[in-house]
Amino acid sequence: MDETLLRVENLSLKRDGHAILSRVNLAVRPGEVHGLLGLNGSGKSSLAYVLMGCAGYAPDEGRIWFADQDITALPISERARLGLTLAWQEPARFEGLPVGAYLALGAKDSDRHHLAAALEAVALPPSAYLKRPVNHALSGGERKRIELAAVFAMRPKLAILDEPDSGVDTLTLGDIAAVIRRMADQGTAVLMITHRDEMVTVADSASLMCQGSVVFQGDPAEVRQYYGRRCRPHAELLGAQPWEAARSPSFEVQMQRESER
Repeated sequence: MDETLLRVENLSLKRDGHAILSRVNLAVRPGEVHGLLGLNGSGKSSLAYVLMGCAGYAPDEGRIWFADQDITALPISERARLGLTLAWQEPARFEGLPVGAYLALGAKDSDRHHLAAALEAVALPPSAYLKRPVNHALSGGERKRIELAAVFAMRPKLAILDEPDSGVDTLTLGDIAAVIRRMADQGTAVLMITHRDEMVTVADSASLMCQGSVVFQGDPAEVRQYYGRRCRPHAELLGAQPWEAARSPSFEVQMQRESER
């Protein structure tokens, strides 16, 4: 059996009587980038919150194993202590706190050179950003890069990156992919959550989520192809998940065309 850092077994979650996750199985190996691809509303972020142990996201069924330890019932603080961290889709603001101080909060090494290297990894000049306050004056792209720099400086065993490509333009996607690869090269496993299939090309392995379940796993190119042929037509016709149970005639026509290819 392959060595795994994170193993998720038959994980299910209900909120307000609605199934959010259904028997999710997932594995991430040490030092690899695993892409978790899916349309908006497919349950990806909810899975991230369950893995991190966020309040209100205790699973109804299933187990979570991390570094050979059952962490299903552990609080978020204990999971962080073990080396698990989550970079939120919407980065937190610490009004008035300098970027350097923010990076130092969780960094393994708070030396100025180490913090500067983290900013350089996300293509932000340290001279311009180390003393700059984390506040409303930062653009969405700048805040996203600073959040990634904080994770880079932390060097956790596993970084869950929830939509690291959101809030940035296509010109910066290459920078984000590069820093994700650098994390992996330094020994941090990455679970990269995204709805943009082009981001999956940076991954070593990938999974596809649909309506709260992992429906396909394998080579990133295969997962991306499956997503393009099976999932994107759904979104174009019906919008983000969850969808109405009744399917429109145009949906049926499109799915028939897909099955004939």
